[in-house]
Amino acid sequence: MAHYKAEQDDWLLVYLKYLLFVFNFFFWVGGAAVMAVGVWTLVEKSGYLSVLASSTFAASAYILIFAGALVMVTGFLGFCAIVREDRSCLSTYFCLLLVIFLVELVAGVLAHMYYQRLSDELKQHLTRTLAENYRQPGAADITTSVDRLQQDFKCCGSNSSADWQHSAYILSQEAEGRRVPDSCCKTVVARCGQRAHPSNIYKVEGGCVSKLEQFLADHLLLMGAVGIGVACLQKR
Repeated sequence: MAHYKAEQDDWLLVYLKYLLFVFNFFFWVGGAAVMAVGVWTLVEKSGYLSVLASSTFAASAYILIFAGALVMVTGFLGFCAIVREDRSCLSTYFCLLLVIFLVELVAGVLAHMYYQRLSDELKQHLTRTLAENYRQPGAADITTSVDRLQQDFKCCGSNSSADWQHSAYILSQEAEGRRVPDSCCKTVVARCGQRAHPSNIYKVEGGCVSKLEQFLADHLLLMGAVGIGVACLQKR
């Protein structure tokens, strides 16, 4: 009877060991996915970072990358703990799971909260950026971001191409008669911004604000869903 009970306990231990191994594998894959989303988001939006007033968006992506990397390291630790059946290693593993749960939850909530005030920030800040900072001394990053923004999204101006009429750059001699920057042109050539006709420049309803808002909203919602979703799965 004692021998049968010992065999039953051994079978249960093996079962739990493989169950934990399978969970840890999916946990590790989830960490890789979280980190990939964070890296992808940073790469996709890095060219537009200078036109955002807040660093919350970038912070959310960095937190996801950190959490994903921590998950992968923890997953490796979990594999070692399962194979070696080391109790101290398992204790460290479960403590790290709690830390990761909190980090990913914070990243997800942060992304969701920033999404709620994204539209107001863009409308207020982008117009001011175009008027005051474009092509100004010490604002090379902003100039590059705005040019890339207008070309990537095929738009011109914050709300419309008319926004450039109030730009310090367009009002300066440096503009050489341009009515909009050359990056507004459908086909960019030197001084093409001198002709602000719909056949030559982008006339998008809602301007670049609507385009950038949709782009960032999609990425923030994805980051929020991934962060909160993986955190909830870990809680279970």
